[in-house]
Amino acid sequence: MTSVGSPFVWGVFALVVTAALAVDLGLFHREARIVRMREAAAWTAVWSVLALLFNAFVFYKFGMGKALEFTQGWLLELALSVDNVFVFLIIFRYFKVAPEHQHRVLFWGIIGAVVTRGVFIALGVAVIARFHWVMYILGAFLVYTAIKIVVQKDDELDPSHNPALKLFHRLVPMSPSYDGSRFTTRVDGRLLATPLLAVLVVVESVDVMFAVDSIPAVLGVTTDIFIVLTSNVFAILGLRSLFFLVEGLIRKLRFLKLGVSVILAFIGVKILIEGFYKIPVAVSLGVLASVLIVTSLASVLFPLRESRE
Repeated sequence: MTSVGSPFVWGVFALVVTAALAVDLGLFHREARIVRMREAAAWTAVWSVLALLFNAFVFYKFGMGKALEFTQGWLLELALSVDNVFVFLIIFRYFKVAPEHQHRVLFWGIIGAVVTRGVFIALGVAVIARFHWVMYILGAFLVYTAIKIVVQKDDELDPSHNPALKLFHRLVPMSPSYDGSRFTTRVDGRLLATPLLAVLVVVESVDVMFAVDSIPAVLGVTTDIFIVLTSNVFAILGLRSLFFLVEGLIRKLRFLKLGVSVILAFIGVKILIEGFYKIPVAVSLGVLASVLIVTSLASVLFPLRESRE
């Protein structure tokens, strides 16, 4: 298991993330309220600046190569997070979650995602270190995922079919109605889960499914557990503000899903041909950034007819 991280740099990472989360939840989002687009844009900028500052720290400690790996992993995870945003939007609409309670669900959902991603990344890096041929399976899987993203329709998602939700309903007694932003409530002296806790379970399970796609993609960039984990965490911690920022724009970015598919296919092919030709990290980063820029501009220049109307 490779890692450039020392106790000092892991400590810096933990300190930055913990402090930012404490300020976010304890100071700015202590009370349940609707997150407006301007505030979401500000927090998106805050998390982006924190990621870039940490990237500068990586450059200072470990050089240009590791800094470029961090940048590529962070951008890759942000691009893949677009699908998360769309799915979260469907989940909130399906369960009729009030806008003022959505931030609370996303906050605890992201905290859970940090833990599960850490476990997935540690296992993935350990397996690859021992069985390098697994990388080629991951490469083929990414190409398959890229094709699936293109052919799969958005309306195929139905939160009621989520296996985690079905198991939750079977095992946990639940109240029929929400109780503000509470995850549990008491009815006739019984402690029951509220529907908001069921929403959190669905959000967590969906993130696990997305991790199956995104973590192999980042491992295609680097197998350094420090770079993989830190770039992943900085990207998903900004996912809450990204959700509120692009909630009204997500359907207008019509070509972005195609861009994500191209990126996954590129990373998959990069892994598969590594034995014959190793694509430089700078070139790989340039391809990733170019695809995101081109597909975003194309979505703006050639919007869907209903979007124009």
